[in-house]
Amino acid sequence: MPTVLVIDDNPSVATALDLLFSLHEIQVLRAETPEAGLELLERGGIDLVIQDMNFRADTTSGDEGVALFREIRTQHPDMPVILLTAWTRLESAVDLVKAGAADYVGKPWDDHKLLASVNNLLELSETRRELAARSGGERRRREALARQHDLRGLVYDDVASETVLALALQVARSELPVLVTGPNGAGKEKYAEIIHHNSAVKSGPFVAVNCGALPSELIEAELFGAEPGAYTGSGNKARTGKFEAADGGTLFLDEIGTLPPAGQVKLLRVLETGRFQRLGGNQERSVKVRVVSATNADLPAMIADAQFREDLYYRLNGIELRVPPLSRRPRDILPLARHFLPAGKQFGEGAERALLRHAWPGNVRELRNAVQRAALLSGERIEAEALGLQALASSPHAHAGGDEPDRAAIEAALARSGGVLAQAAADLGLSRQALYRRLDRYNIPRG
Repeated sequence: MPTVLVIDDNPSVATALDLLFSLHEIQVLRAETPEAGLELLERGGIDLVIQDMNFRADTTSGDEGVALFREIRTQHPDMPVILLTAWTRLESAVDLVKAGAADYVGKPWDDHKLLASVNNLLELSETRRELAARSGGERRRREALARQHDLRGLVYDDVASETVLALALQVARSELPVLVTGPNGAGKEKYAEIIHHNSAVKSGPFVAVNCGALPSELIEAELFGAEPGAYTGSGNKARTGKFEAADGGTLFLDEIGTLPPAGQVKLLRVLETGRFQRLGGNQERSVKVRVVSATNADLPAMIADAQFREDLYYRLNGIELRVPPLSRRPRDILPLARHFLPAGKQFGEGAERALLRHAWPGNVRELRNAVQRAALLSGERIEAEALGLQALASSPHAHAGGDEPDRAAIEAALARSGGVLAQAAADLGLSRQALYRRLDRYNIPRG
């Protein structure tokens, strides 16, 4: 049963509220002075406070109520507070609402309106407690992961990222080749590093190769090495290839979909046999290398178009690790943005809203560039304008003008509200019941 604390020097007020709330299964605790009310709050178990603004018969300034409210805010910042009085100036009430008061009700009050406000706030309070408990469990689980594994400084807060991370840590212990897929800038190389540094070959080298940056005529020499004079401009020194450099460790082949057919054939052979020859040489060499590859391309479609070898695809794809775009893990946006901020800088509320509403087609890379650019052009506090984002125009999550919100818009609103359904509904321009129906329709958990 939820509990409401009534702090009012008039016993008849507490009695009337006790009678009203008891009819709706809400328990009432009473305190006639601010000191007594604060003492009850310290004992815990209170979900909402209704406080008077004047505690002496000869005062109408509301100063005592202001002092009590600020003390509650300091000691219990998440406690919802309804202000109740017949005398306080409207300006004072408005100031306190701006400072975080949940509602302002004049005496005599309307039972139906007061009860509706109390029920809404109790629902919010329960949601926040559940969210805090869940967040605490998530934080402890992530702290345990960070203690037990080398996460290479990965910054994340979204369950989608945690799912990818859990799979990466699981496959790291095997010897299977891993194919990391996802859009450009989503962080595929970071997961490749995590796989290496939590594997049996973590003491060996981690060698990264961007296949898309290699000239086609130098791919074989770059991957497998070359003997002196093997090609024009090679000089009189032997060249060590990436496979040799990665011997005993991990070779990360980024943008594997850009590898031309000749390079695909050579790579397939070395994956099958562990043996290769340097360009221009006859001696077979042997290496033991864990291969992790990555691509933003649709390799099955490339196979159907005869642009990528099917046998190589299955050699590379022992396990596929799919990294979602940043727009599909919205809870990562603010932690990543704060991570990219230089020391001494902070975001204004408008900037944070703009960050959450933007579509981020360039993913984490675009986010990092936007934050670093804004930090360079701003003082200590970064406002939305400095980010240069056309948030509402470009975001697939934006919802306006009465349009039906899609799944992405609902998930983004939930992320912005921290899981508080009433706030998410308001953001979307929906009632809570309308939001509940859409959560059920899209099979989105309520909390």
